[in-house]
Amino acid sequence: MLLRVIVSKVESMKKITVIGGGTGTFVVLSGLKKYPLDLSVVVSMMDSGGSTGRLRDQLGILPPGDLRQCLVALSDAPELWRKLFLYRFEKGDLAGHNFGNIFLAALEKVSNSYDEAIETVSYVLKTKGKVIPVTLNKLHLVAEYDNGKRVTGEGLIDENHAEKSRIINAYLEPQGKANPKAIKSIEESEYIVIGPGDLYTSIIPVLLVSDVKEAMKKTKAKIIYIMNMMTKSGQTTNYKASDHIVDLVKYLGREPDYVLINNGEILPEVLSTYKRYNEVKVVNDLEKSNFQVIEKDLVDVGIERIGEGDID
Repeated sequence: MLLRVIVSKVESMKKITVIGGGTGTFVVLSGLKKYPLDLSVVVSMMDSGGSTGRLRDQLGILPPGDLRQCLVALSDAPELWRKLFLYRFEKGDLAGHNFGNIFLAALEKVSNSYDEAIETVSYVLKTKGKVIPVTLNKLHLVAEYDNGKRVTGEGLIDENHAEKSRIINAYLEPQGKANPKAIKSIEESEYIVIGPGDLYTSIIPVLLVSDVKEAMKKTKAKIIYIMNMMTKSGQTTNYKASDHIVDLVKYLGREPDYVLINNGEILPEVLSTYKRYNEVKVVNDLEKSNFQVIEKDLVDVGIERIGEGDID
């Protein structure tokens, strides 16, 4: 249903850019690639947890995790290749590492440029669309909380489940330059899809890169924001829909044109998993606004799942 709603808005256009990273972006790309769209994704490059974080620290490479997920989502290669790029080692010196992350790390080392590395893996995976890192600089995400606490590193922010205080400011350290290809994709798009995904560790990091916010403000593209179905402890604790919009607009520099929000029932067993982290359904409190709110049953169990190697 989510993808049908998006395509109903964009089916007559030629170019669409997706903004984000992580599992939410994986789901959106997996569905959109089935339609005749000129599809691109501008990917967050601030991941610092798990396998990605270890490879960043040990090899000094750019974070491969979110890129890998987007590449696999857009892949039309045989299933074996997709399984390989999602495979996570469970034992030995490579325990916890993802094959796709290692493959991308090696390509970065042997390629003449990062563009060449992306082109090579895109060829191997037969991707239907362009996967564009938002920046080629090595940056870290910083979050400042209302209680005065400061946390550096996307991985640590993502795992800060016990934090009750709100994030009042997010920025990058150091500040980096946007990939010109990312800016061009934003400028040339007719529609831009943001989310779903963790607000402060998947979406906002893209918007924090120098020149991205200005490009989003200037583009003539219609912006579609997909509201998360559930809150995220430590990032959007007890947030209602309006809270998400306020924080998004702060970093986006403009309101979205459309907001998609779920009104379908989420399975009790799924809710119980979120309950362990004190995460709840996002309440739709959006009333009069300048954007169009579209309420639909967006719960979809029919989309290809990422599997065991879905993160980091």
